[in-house]
Amino acid sequence: MKKTLMALLMLASTVIHAQTSAAKQALVDKLLALQRPAIEQTARVLAERPALQMRQQAGVVLQTRVAPEKREAVAKDLQADLTKYADDVLPLMQQQAIKLAPSTVGVILADKFTEDELRQLIAIMESPVNLKYEQLGNEMQKALADKLMADMTPAVEPKVKALAAAMDKHLGLPAPTANAKAAKPAASAPKK
Repeated sequence: MKKTLMALLMLASTVIHAQTSAAKQALVDKLLALQRPAIEQTARVLAERPALQMRQQAGVVLQTRVAPEKREAVAKDLQADLTKYADDVLPLMQQQAIKLAPSTVGVILADKFTEDELRQLIAIMESPVNLKYEQLGNEMQKALADKLMADMTPAVEPKVKALAAAMDKHLGLPAPTANAKAAKPAASAPKK
């Protein structure tokens, strides 16, 4: 009798936990949907970072090494390359960020918040619970960014290199030679 009662209690606990987990997951999913713009913005920042750095470097070279009569044409070519890069990479990064959000941000939300807290957060973003959520913002953003970069680097890196080569070509800079590429890692290798 005692074993049967224990088994029933364990079964009831499992059913209640499964219902709670499903209800909590629904709240997390709703919160992720509400946070989609912020998730997409994280992807945008990561996708645009290499292009912005190259744009800054190109601006300096454009003003110092390109003949004044060629600057406008070269600037247009550079902008076309930057736009193509953004058009190629941004949607990929945003799609992957949305895909990864449940397994990164969602896990953190489910772990750090109760169902009631999730309801409060969804219902009213100006509550004290919102302060707790905002404190976790950097951790969630970092988790998503780390996973997104790990997943997307193999796909994006060749595009970054192609963009850099195209910009160098427009600026009239020499292409890196195989010897220069090989010498660079050797020079930075730690001494034994």
